[in-house]
Amino acid sequence: MIVLRPRRYTPSESIYLVEVARGLAVTMGHFLRNLWSAFSHDLSKERILSPEYPEEPIPSPPRSRNMHRLLHRKDGSPQCVACMMCETICPAQCISIVAEESPDPAVEKRCKTFVIDELRCIFCGFCVEACPKDAIRMETDIATLAQERREAYVYDRERLMGFTRRGDLEEGEDP
Repeated sequence: MIVLRPRRYTPSESIYLVEVARGLAVTMGHFLRNLWSAFSHDLSKERILSPEYPEEPIPSPPRSRNMHRLLHRKDGSPQCVACMMCETICPAQCISIVAEESPDPAVEKRCKTFVIDELRCIFCGFCVEACPKDAIRMETDIATLAQERREAYVYDRERLMGFTRRGDLEEGEDP
């Protein structure tokens, strides 16, 4: 029988002195680089590593999943056919849909209410993948969630249809 015993660390390794010094060296390197840029009046964007966030929003990556939006048909009605697939697949159970009969004979049913609670949403994108009619997307470039009341995070159908697409995407173009 072979017994494996953990290796004994030296005193400097046991108090993580070397790793703490490496971390401080990286931090000081960034601090001094930004400080030198500020004092030399070289305030070019390539040199400064920290973004000035509220004034200059950080661009989101092209495939990021941000706020939801509902697509609509040319007549302005929602493209959702109330199949309940997005509500069923949502792991956070933040989507609720109430279906009704559609007056259009080409469409069997439509969503009477479509509500997403953004506080419960985990932004996984399963609802987008599950939708057979491509009626819901997460390409709005709205990533900041700052509201004063909790009720403002519950988005109804009209608000979800009011959001616009990201940047300059053309209709049907994949982000």
